Formats: sequence, C-alpha cells, structure tokens
Amino acid sequence: MGELIGLVAVSAPFLMVLGIVWMNKQSKMEKIRIEATAESSAERAAQYASRVQQLEDRVRVLERIVTDRGYDIATQIEALRDTREVEEAGSGVPLSIEDKERA
Repeated sequence: MGELIGLVAVSAPFLMVLGIVWMNKQSKMEKIRIEATAESSAERAAQYASRVQQLEDRVRVLERIVTDRGYDIATQIEALRDTREVEEAGSGVPLSIEDKERA
C-alpha cells in the first residue's frame, strides 16, 4: 500500500501537467472553431442581405410600374398571351376569339 501512495505522489504532478497542457490545447482548438464558424456565418449573412436587397429593389420597380404608369395589368397579360400565341402559330397575325377557343 505504501508503494501505491508513493507512486501516486510521484506521478500526480506529471498527470496534472499533462491535464493542463491538454486543456489548453482543447481551449485553443475551440477558439479556432468558433472563429471559423463566425466568419462563415458572417459571410452567409452578407450574402442573404445582398439577395434581400436585390429582391426589395425588384419589388420597388414592380410597384412603380403598377402605380406610376397606371397600366392595366390584365390587358398587359392578355397582350403577352396574344403575342405568345402568335409566335406559336407562326402566322404573324393575332388569333381571333374563335381560333383561341378552338386551340
């Protein structure tokens, strides 16, 4: 039993030093991981902010088109449909209502 106490008394300081060194290393690795995560998060946040700004700009343009110019949206949509049908038909002449119903 005395030998065991002696062994513990001699090895305890070495084990404490090893434990302290290991804890410091783990602490440094955790700081590096946190910094890398923070940089990645900041980069993604900047990308999202840029995309949100682009979308807001597009919405502003659409709002201006609808409100400032007084366009009749339904008429514009129908005009676009008529144009597409003309391109599909290939004749260059808008389809009459009867032709639209048959198609």
